[in-house]
Amino acid sequence: MGEAVAGPDGLPRCPWGVGPADYTDYHDGEWGRPVHGDDALFERLSLEAFQSGLSWLTILRRREGFRRAFAGFRIHHVAAFTDADRARLLADPGIIRNRMKVDATLANARLLATWRPGELDELLWSFAPAAGADRPAPADTGQVPATTAESVALAAELKRRGLRFVGPTTAYAAMQACGVVNDHLAGCAFRTPRTG
Repeated sequence: MGEAVAGPDGLPRCPWGVGPADYTDYHDGEWGRPVHGDDALFERLSLEAFQSGLSWLTILRRREGFRRAFAGFRIHHVAAFTDADRARLLADPGIIRNRMKVDATLANARLLATWRPGELDELLWSFAPAAGADRPAPADTGQVPATTAESVALAAELKRRGLRFVGPTTAYAAMQACGVVNDHLAGCAFRTPRTG
């Protein structure tokens, strides 16, 4: 059930990474690879929040639209957005025009702009499993959890600090996307050791 499958090039991949080219490119080149930097992590957290209730493919296909609309997810730029910018975002067909998610992204940027440089990076990575404590590589997709104790704790800490739209599932998806955990399947050619 859900084991690694061969892609068109013959390389085994996580099943979701074999399909539309958007998925394959993201799986092969980005997902599960370590990401650092407050702006880059703000982008990942924001996109995971926008994905909630939708297909990740929907987000991938609008990613450039999101980047244009949100000033490349540069925290200090987004934090300076005005009511006119908010109205522009809610009318932009290049993104997901969900009022609650747009408002959460703007509020999160304003909050993160008050943090010291590197604080978001340090916080997110502080919830990485201890070296050598990673669970075994999942053999199939049924062994990949939706949340973990670490993602529950990360979500609680982000919420405690005032961030919005960061539940345990969203937090775990961000941890996967940013390489904080490595959930490429055991048989996947793109599984590489996690490094922080």
